[in-house]
Amino acid sequence: MPIQDNVAAANKINDLLKIILSNGGFRLKYRITVNQPALATSASEEGGWKTPDILVDMAGPDSGILLERGAELLNSFEHLALKALRLEADDHDKISFDCRNSKAVRREELKLAANVAAEKVRKTSVPYEFAPMNARERRMLHLALGNTADLRTESQGEGGRRYVVVYPKNYTAPQPRR
Repeated sequence: MPIQDNVAAANKINDLLKIILSNGGFRLKYRITVNQPALATSASEEGGWKTPDILVDMAGPDSGILLERGAELLNSFEHLALKALRLEADDHDKISFDCRNSKAVRREELKLAANVAAEKVRKTSVPYEFAPMNARERRMLHLALGNTADLRTESQGEGGRRYVVVYPKNYTAPQPRR
């Protein structure tokens, strides 16, 4: 179900976070920003990344806990908010949780990694496989490499082990010998 009212959705996220943070004993504060639809739906200058409709920025003494193990807890909070709002998979980019600007840093890391992978594939004509990552990060790689005429990307694997592979545009896998 798409978000009908961003302010009502932000209020629901606020109520959820109050419960999680107080019952979990977390020493965290957060700011929820609701972007206007015109801003949220326009692509930013960063190659197709879109500004979320609702951004939750977290900070405080327990910030480090949120960012441990690849920001697993921060991503879990975001996942709970998406489930509480009953959003379809297509609408998951409309809400984003961040802490210490970690998502912007990760986006830059992925863009650099995409450029390095692209150069390796161009030089060797051998496909490059990234480590498994979540759907949002895979999408960032696809967007970062989407405008390259000489390369193509595909996601492979299942569930939590899905990863991106960068191929030369006309690559065909070698046939096994008999």
